[in-house]
Amino acid sequence: MNRELFNNILKYNYVAITQGNGYQNSFENHLAYSNSKLPIDSLEDLKSQLKNINSKAFGYLSYDLKNELEDLKSNNSDKLNFDSLFFFEGKNQTNFDVGDLNPIPINTQVKFDCDWSKEDYIKTVKEIQNHIIQGDIYEMNFCIEFYAKNVKISPFDLYLKLNKVSPTPFSSFLKNKDQYIISASPERFLKRIENRFISQPIKGTSKRDSDPVEDIKAKEYLQNSEKEQAENLMIVDLVRNDLAKTAITGSVRVDELFGIYAFPQVYQMISTISSEVKPGTNSIDVLKGAYPMGSMTGAPKVMAMNLIEKLELAKRGPFSGSIGYFDPNGNFDLNVVIRSLFYNESTKNLTFQVGSAITIDSDPESEYNECLLKAKAIFECFR
Repeated sequence: MNRELFNNILKYNYVAITQGNGYQNSFENHLAYSNSKLPIDSLEDLKSQLKNINSKAFGYLSYDLKNELEDLKSNNSDKLNFDSLFFFEGKNQTNFDVGDLNPIPINTQVKFDCDWSKEDYIKTVKEIQNHIIQGDIYEMNFCIEFYAKNVKISPFDLYLKLNKVSPTPFSSFLKNKDQYIISASPERFLKRIENRFISQPIKGTSKRDSDPVEDIKAKEYLQNSEKEQAENLMIVDLVRNDLAKTAITGSVRVDELFGIYAFPQVYQMISTISSEVKPGTNSIDVLKGAYPMGSMTGAPKVMAMNLIEKLELAKRGPFSGSIGYFDPNGNFDLNVVIRSLFYNESTKNLTFQVGSAITIDSDPESEYNECLLKAKAIFECFR
């Protein structure tokens, strides 16, 4: 695939979004569903609402919308109580470059707790690998939560600092009343450009090094790692199958396999899959066929999600869901909500989750260290 084309595709179309008494924009018309009052099919309701928009509709989809698409539940601990789905139509839209804004210094000393000890984490990874041996799954994305209570922060300044520490192409800031999502996501879930759909799953991580020689070695390790390639390929196959549900026969293709991309903290392995949609297919129908993203579940997807509910301790909510926009022409761009903080201003609870893909070849201690590596940029925001 042409690298310049990929880089153009990679760029997000907005940086910060907010609702109500926010920072950059004012909005009218919003659609929100609480967890306790979720309609039978809120995605179908969203499809209906999007027919009437006159400008971009911004918002998020929570991971827990999986329960509408499959016979699944989400009963784990929830410290934030975010809506399962929230979108609003922008009346006035302001674009700016986050690099031009300087955050107020964050002096808050936040101590994050985690309900997972290293020993319990390693024990659970081995349990996941037993499921793989038994043939239940091939791969599972396993996540752990960090949380802090009674925290008072400036969410927008924290967003700016996070993006200074770890600038990413799909960062976003979203405010809904007293709830905030502060994201430095590097990953696209799905984008529609007319009848073309593009998905860019990330699977494969290596830590960057300040020494240029060691940094090149880290990149080459990721590029040549059979384990990381195997993880990535499993998700590529899953995405191909998801897109094929609504694609013109023979149009699903892998535009780039195992691309290596540099971020300030890590190298990431990113593949690009695209398809041409069948005429008359609604964007929400394509979304429902692919949601939630395979990079955050595993394969096979439904069994992996069942095990996620069984083995993880925290409800994911917006984490591993998606933030993005829909336009009046049916085009959209949606990220994967990772490397993100979630804050409830009323309860003063602050959380984030990190995870990694577990396969039969995974080393449990290395996977634990990968989780800590992904959390590093967030921890640095409070130093």
